[in-house]
This record gives sequence, C-alpha cells and structure tokens, in this order.
Amino acid sequence: MTIRIALADDHPIVLDGLEQLFRLEGDFTVVARCRDGEATVAALRELRPDVLVLDIRMPRVDGLEVLATIRREGLPTRVLVLTAAVDDEQVVSLLRHGAQGLVLKEAAPDRLVEAVRRVHAGGQELDPALVTRAVENLVQRDRAAREVARLLTPREREIVGMVTSGLRNRALAERLGISEGTVKIHLHRIYEKLGVSGRLELVLFAQRHQLG
Repeated sequence: MTIRIALADDHPIVLDGLEQLFRLEGDFTVVARCRDGEATVAALRELRPDVLVLDIRMPRVDGLEVLATIRREGLPTRVLVLTAAVDDEQVVSLLRHGAQGLVLKEAAPDRLVEAVRRVHAGGQELDPALVTRAVENLVQRDRAAREVARLLTPREREIVGMVTSGLRNRALAERLGISEGTVKIHLHRIYEKLGVSGRLELVLFAQRHQLG
C-alpha cells in the first residue's frame, strides 16, 4: 500500500530533504509540499493525504491551528509533527490538538520514516521521555502557582500582574487609587513572601510561574 504524504515546512531546504528521503522509500508518494499554514490546509482539503509531516512554526497559520482545522473539519489526515525544538506547553497542546506523532529534527532519518509508517497504521510516535517531562513540569508549575496564590492576597496578586505588565509605582498608585508609599509597602510584603530581592526578580518569578 502506498502512503500518500504531505510535507509542511517553511524552509525549502528542509522540504527538499524530506521529499528526497521519502522518495527513496518504495511505499511513499509525496502529494504536496507546503511552505505555510494556509497552503497546508488547502492541500489537506483538496488532496486528503494519509499523513501530514508538519512543522509547528509556520507562517500565516501555525501548526496548532492546522491541527485544530483538521479536527474541526473532520479531515482524515493523520499528523506527525517534525520540529527543531518544542517546549513543555507545546507538547501538551500538540497532544490536545490531536497530533499522532512528534519527532525532533535531530532524529535519525530512518526513525522519521518508521514514525510516519506507524502513524499511518493507526499508532502513535511520541517520545515517552519528552511527554513525561512535559506533563510533570506543567504539574509542578501549576502546583507552584497554586501555592503562590495561597500566599498572596488578591490585592497583592493584582499588583504582581501590574508590575509584570511594566507599570511603575506611580502608575500603580494612580490605577489603584492609593499612595506610592502604600504601593511600596505592598511590594515589600510581596518580595518577602515570594523570596525575591526586587522588581526584576519579581517579574522573572511571575513569568516563570505564569502569574499576572
């Protein structure tokens, strides 16, 4: 059985390499090469390939939106994501959006070929270590965020959000209808509760724990 595949990547040299790789195999036919998300969605609607090899960082429409379109429109194409790097949130988002495979571009070519075959056959190709790490890190981050929320008062959490957005003390005071001295008192208490030494560390802490 010939596996009809579409390739989606915004780098022509990557597309050329992928096409050559799959053309060397006797059971693949490359039916589409796409350099942006819009072209990818159009190809999926028209050609309905068996498998899409998809980079998540695409112009116009990104890979997650391509996956969302496939699910929303009930398109039959199964998807293997091929990317240079992926963070924990992206791993979880890809799974939620229905990706059946995830392979890093640093992987050996034969592993990618076998991964596409496995996805086409109805299976999944997900690096267990990558998925486990992503889920564990997000759970830990969520637990830390809940602990921080318990430590801070609603007003303190509001101030953290404003500081993270770049507001200085005078703007904070005007926004909240309090004096700059009161803002400084709030900030001092926040620094003590979170164990940070100042405004910059607070912003970094808030970004790391997705506060504000």
